[in-house]
Amino acid sequence: MAVGDFDDKVDVAHREHAQVEEDALPSPGSPERIRAERELVRRLDLRLLPIVFLIFIMNYIDRQAVTTARLRGLEEDLKLSDVQYSTLLSTLYATYCTAQIPSNMILNWIRRPSWYIGGCVVCWGTISALTGVTQSFGGILACRLILGLPEAAFYPGTVYLLSRWYTKKELAFRSAFLYSGLLISNAFGALLAAGILSNMEGKRGIRAWRWLFYIEHVRRVFVSICLHFNWSTRWALPDYPDNTRWISSFDRRLAQARLADDAGEADRDHKDESLFGGLILAVKDVRVWVFAILNVAQLLGLSFVNFFPTLTATLQYSTTISLVLAAPPWILAAISCCVNAWHADRTGERFFHVAGWWWCTVLGFIIALSSMNVGARYVSMFLMAVGYTGFAMTLVWVSNTVARPPAKRAAAIGLVNGIGNLGNLIGSYTWKSDWSPGYHPSMGISMGALVISSILSLGIRENLRRANKRMDADEKEQIAVVDKERVEEAARLEGITFEEAVERRKGFRYLY
Repeated sequence: MAVGDFDDKVDVAHREHAQVEEDALPSPGSPERIRAERELVRRLDLRLLPIVFLIFIMNYIDRQAVTTARLRGLEEDLKLSDVQYSTLLSTLYATYCTAQIPSNMILNWIRRPSWYIGGCVVCWGTISALTGVTQSFGGILACRLILGLPEAAFYPGTVYLLSRWYTKKELAFRSAFLYSGLLISNAFGALLAAGILSNMEGKRGIRAWRWLFYIEHVRRVFVSICLHFNWSTRWALPDYPDNTRWISSFDRRLAQARLADDAGEADRDHKDESLFGGLILAVKDVRVWVFAILNVAQLLGLSFVNFFPTLTATLQYSTTISLVLAAPPWILAAISCCVNAWHADRTGERFFHVAGWWWCTVLGFIIALSSMNVGARYVSMFLMAVGYTGFAMTLVWVSNTVARPPAKRAAAIGLVNGIGNLGNLIGSYTWKSDWSPGYHPSMGISMGALVISSILSLGIRENLRRANKRMDADEKEQIAVVDKERVEEAARLEGITFEEAVERRKGFRYLY
């Protein structure tokens, strides 16, 4: 029997079992319902968050390996010019950006996202390891070009997977916890690189920067094996609420009902809604494009991340000390990321939790532009790093705003993050070595980009605030946006009438 046939039979068995055990759910807000939801969320947190956190750490350690390898001979060995090195950084984003939209569309369509994401881990680990054996600019360029394809599946795909399990007031902290893996990787990736680059030079006749790619590959293979062959253990990634094996039929129904109650509609596509239909809906939504342009400007403003070891090297310490000094700013950023998201979930506010942190980065640029004092510039690096706290909330805000249907939400997340990473591509050319050690033009460009992103985010906030006001004032407008089929499904999940479900749907409001 084929694996796909087996999975289909398991799904059918689960659905049939669920139909037999359609116990009525406790009503929303009741003590029984609150306890049941808390237990479900606790189990999700224990299973889902640790593994995606670990993969995300490896993902960004992998991506930053080229920047740390630069400090110990990569450019000299491969005879790279400054422009060629910038091209290496930007090439990754050429495929990474374009592949995110189809990747998220596929993720919404397939039944087993755990296998899809796990498979991408294997692919990117293998391709990254091959970077260590390259002997020319063409070879490493090809590796970086291909590497963007499997990497495109992970961040926007995982945010989408989280949105299929968590309500809009739970999503920020979980997404930030995921994203803090990136920030931690910037810290401990630098420390790991410092150890490898200082101790592995010439071992077995191999340069230390090549060992950096080989050693990281071993860790990724181990984790990917755990994902694929230990799927029945407590560390396996879940699939979707209606087909995850390790929760009961009651919990599967509860997981779907709580999301339906959160938005007033069931979190599922119609039978006649296709992958491309969701993409078309996302493309027609003006808010999606504003978010996308905002993200381009934001990531251009934060593009210093790709050159952070180079920036710490301007403090005039040794390579090892420079990499060690790169860690503390990202540890602070990871802490602020989680605290900020926790507060955003508690308050439901979005704008200040996103845009406010960019101005810390602007302040950091101002300090760095004003002084070449070692202490002042190092403080400025802490302020620059915490700007990524706002980026961690961007896709959460997109998911909250483009809630239904899921096909549209998946495409919107892919569009915003895919187009947004063009900012990183442009940023690869704005931190030229010719502008070192001050990098004044680079910081000026970044400051201007963050001002643009702040203005756009303020426009989104005002647009959502006005939309909520219209819904407060006009009950007919609320009824006009009701999707009958999804509201009917929400009523079935909760065990209430369609009219009662419509009344609950009227309570939906945007978070801004």
